Amino acid sequence: MLRSLYLILMFAVAAVSYPLPGHAEEKFTTELIPRSVLFGAPERADAQISPDGKQLGYLAPVSGVLNVWVRTLGKNDDRAVTNDSKRGIRNFTWQYDNQHILYTQDVGGDENWRLYQTDIASKQTKDLTPFEKVRVDIVAYDWKMPDTILFQSNQRDPKLFDVYSLDLKSGKITMNVQNPGDVETWHADNDLRVRAADINTPDGGKIIRVRNDVNSPWRELIKWGPDETFGTVFGFTPDNKAVWLGTSLDANAARLLQVDIANGTQKVIASDPTFDVEDIVTQPKTHALDAVAFVKQRLEYDFIDAKTKADFEVLYKARHGDIVALSRSLDDNRWVVTYSSDDAPTYFYLYDRPAKQASVLFSARPALEKYQLSRMEPVDFTARDGMKIYGYVTTPVGMTAKDLPAVLFVHGGPWGRDNWGYNGYVQWLANRGYAVLQVNFRGSTGFGKQYVNAGDRQWAGTMHTDLLDGKDYLVKRGIAAPNKVCIMGGSYGGYATLAGLAFSPEAFACGVDIVGPSNLNTLLKSIPPYWSTFVAVFHKRMGDTEEFLNTQSPLFKADQIKAPLLIGQGANDPRVNKKESDQIVAAMRKNNEPVEYYVFPDEGHGFARPPNNQAFNAAAENFLAKYLGGRAEPPTAAETKLLASVRQ
Repeated sequence: MLRSLYLILMFAVAAVSYPLPGHAEEKFTTELIPRSVLFGAPERADAQISPDGKQLGYLAPVSGVLNVWVRTLGKNDDRAVTNDSKRGIRNFTWQYDNQHILYTQDVGGDENWRLYQTDIASKQTKDLTPFEKVRVDIVAYDWKMPDTILFQSNQRDPKLFDVYSLDLKSGKITMNVQNPGDVETWHADNDLRVRAADINTPDGGKIIRVRNDVNSPWRELIKWGPDETFGTVFGFTPDNKAVWLGTSLDANAARLLQVDIANGTQKVIASDPTFDVEDIVTQPKTHALDAVAFVKQRLEYDFIDAKTKADFEVLYKARHGDIVALSRSLDDNRWVVTYSSDDAPTYFYLYDRPAKQASVLFSARPALEKYQLSRMEPVDFTARDGMKIYGYVTTPVGMTAKDLPAVLFVHGGPWGRDNWGYNGYVQWLANRGYAVLQVNFRGSTGFGKQYVNAGDRQWAGTMHTDLLDGKDYLVKRGIAAPNKVCIMGGSYGGYATLAGLAFSPEAFACGVDIVGPSNLNTLLKSIPPYWSTFVAVFHKRMGDTEEFLNTQSPLFKADQIKAPLLIGQGANDPRVNKKESDQIVAAMRKNNEPVEYYVFPDEGHGFARPPNNQAFNAAAENFLAKYLGGRAEPPTAAETKLLASVRQ
């Protein structure tokens, strides 16, 4: 089954026209898109077909909060089956009995997920893992054993995940595999037998450990060093005799290998010289390999199965966009297909495979249909040291792309990347009159090991200058006014914002930091305990001495920050502790430099609740308008009240 490549969680305002810097002669007449349309709960999202192909599940609001809804296909009997009233449900899966759904939920953004089960008929929900301060993640679930699911949990040891078997009828939990102390990720075969594990070595490399069966000893199957990409096991072959795994071993970019468990024989299934394998598409019942996904500048597939290729050809004709997720009935006759496009909201289609017919189910945000959205242009440019850097440029629809105010919108991770497709933040910024540049700076993943390794120990070095070179690229193309560029982002993007203002104080007109770390030493000391198996990778990629990490930390250059700064933080953030924002705010205020600071008491690493998200974005929108000159929708009374209560 294709894993989703994107997380889809995602007052009438009259059309307005504002002159923008450098455009006194040109009026921006594109209608303003309300924040409620862009950042409120989607009308529908994450559509999934039931195993028997007769029902459709999806996320939709109940009193503004996302819950799971179910519809009988062919009928209009849509009804909510869950009733979360706080953070909303962001992911779910069908139980193979077609009578229940399963989902995970945390409290206040603490990322200590619990597993819940909801009976569709009675709408009764059970907490299957009622453990305090424990994280639960699903490991495997298969149609051949519909009453058993495997999950991993750090209940026994906060630093380590063990695997447990859960009987979905009785609720009984049984230890399945105990972590020996070094396993980061577990993998089960197609018969729910845990037979593979990812181990991060002390130098930041990786071992894939396997066993022949549950009674056999564990042993090393394949090993690679710290300079390879972040590879992993994608799944087992239908006969359970081999694994499909991604690794850049003996290549630049991660290839999909099929590795025989008994003798270690390797076979290359799919590869690209530049881009890493992203995911696989497998048949829901037989687990046969259908296709392999690569995220290049757009999402592309290498097809293994000719019939699947023919289906995708039909689907690509049905709608413009990238196919980013599939949900398939067990007999494989009905698919729910998720399309992501740059200038439209996410769309969901029902595909009748025997008839080769695709029909629209719904879009995630139909209220967006009345507005003009901007196109996203894949670009690349040459960094100052000659390295080719990839990214995307979006400019306001209806406006000449010349001498515009601009936002350098930096992705998190940093071991992640930006993708082509619908992005609510990008559309919001473009609609307000800004050119938007997204840079996949070195250190970003998906572009091979040379690309990611070039970012080692470079958080305030060449990863930072790649962003500066991106800004210069936008200016040299004539798109951006050089003195009207803001830097903005969340997580690592928040760090990049702080670094941009601290290490290059003349480069940006302002900055917006969302849950970004300011001191890399305190960041590493406060990471969740269950990241202990990943610490070697942090040290390899970021730096391993206090002195060096201090040189990469914006906190110690806070006296150089002159541009106005806006910071948003979740009080319960388990990844970037609130202290990271507190200390940079204190340093700036000590220096009498302008900083606005908002702390949301019911949020973690980012803002999941729509009221919080919309309120902070109201603050950000008016902040950007003040310092860049774009247009802004005034805060609502509710947003104003909420911001006043969380401002520090």
